[in-house]
Amino acid sequence: MRILVTGAGGMLGRDVMRAGERAGHELVGLARGELDITDAGAVAAAFDRAGPHAVINCAAWTDVDGAESDEDGARAVNAAGAGNLARAAAGARVRLVHVSTDYVFDGVAPIEDGHPRAYLESDPTGPRSAYGRTKLEGEREVLAASRRHVVVRSSWLFGVGGRNFVAAMLGLAAERDSVSVVTDQVGCPTWTGHLAPALVGVLERDVAGGLVHLAGAGAVSWNRFAVEIFRQAELGCVVGEATSEQMARPAPRPAWSALESEREDVLPLPPWQDGLAGYLAARAGMMRV
Repeated sequence: MRILVTGAGGMLGRDVMRAGERAGHELVGLARGELDITDAGAVAAAFDRAGPHAVINCAAWTDVDGAESDEDGARAVNAAGAGNLARAAAGARVRLVHVSTDYVFDGVAPIEDGHPRAYLESDPTGPRSAYGRTKLEGEREVLAASRRHVVVRSSWLFGVGGRNFVAAMLGLAAERDSVSVVTDQVGCPTWTGHLAPALVGVLERDVAGGLVHLAGAGAVSWNRFAVEIFRQAELGCVVGEATSEQMARPAPRPAWSALESEREDVLPLPPWQDGLAGYLAARAGMMRV
């Protein structure tokens, strides 16, 4: 299968390229400098040149705080750009797998039997940030273009190919003996080394179109995630507690963004702790090289 990967130069895109090649597919990767997805003409030309059998869209405006001051800029990429790709894929009669986010939800945990539960694909959305709003618009553009397209929501991505929370914590631990991390935001850390082959698998197994949740199994606060990072990395950095109010950012972060799938045709990802172990091993291997 010839798979066109947009946003191939990013953290997730790089791992998708590796995962697809390992699975024996022909990968055509286009980084941001090679394809501006906001340009419908450029997208059409890229499809003509590549002749893909399927597409995985990893291109996105990911500057969550920056989107608050430039929502139109974020919308151009996350909504209009996603729509350009989705319509081009539909016109070429190929499937698109589009990556979305937990930020499409309002951050208030659904309650079941008196306890919070993870968001499912059927739960109502309600983004509270510009980034979340533009990503939700992108989901709608993709799903409107073809019933065969798949929107994969994931969360708290980390990988060796870009900036992420784990790398930031390791960097801080090299400079200081303690860090303060919020306790009131809970989600599912997801290693791109697990998510990338799962995205390829969605195409290989011809998963039915629509919404899919794929994130590291289990849920944890940023604070306890940091604790586990230092435990696995065998670092003595102490993790202090903080609140979102104390660590305020321009864009509101969801207090709750745990994701699970209610679909029987979706294979869950491994536990987030396993993803962290995989990331640390991959990072160590790169550093040795």
